[in-house]
Amino acid sequence: MRQHRPVFLQLHRIHLPLSGWLSITHRISGVLLFLALPLWLWLWQHSLHDAQGYAEVQQWLAWWPLRLLLALQLWWLLHHLLAGLRFLLLDAEIGIALPAARASARVVMLASPLLFLLLVVWL
Repeated sequence: MRQHRPVFLQLHRIHLPLSGWLSITHRISGVLLFLALPLWLWLWQHSLHDAQGYAEVQQWLAWWPLRLLLALQLWWLLHHLLAGLRFLLLDAEIGIALPAARASARVVMLASPLLFLLLVVWL
């Protein structure tokens, strides 16, 4: 009788296709956006409380670490949005063929940083 032993996976040797990396980064960006939501809701509530709260939030948003977090969240949001639209199209069986799926993964991975840079320069 043959025994099935567990396989030891060496995660650093597994080669993921670009679609796999896109899926992982889509999930990570969603989690990061969700985790930062309480901070932004609290800042929004504080800014709407009174004029002094609004001035305090403006001062906090001038602080470079918070501005960096805001910029990173913009990147995460763009990536999450574009990857989510790609996955919706794949669920509708649009672009499901392997060459089209690879091309759409490349487009999302290139478009999200380019859109981010365009928005940062524009804002």
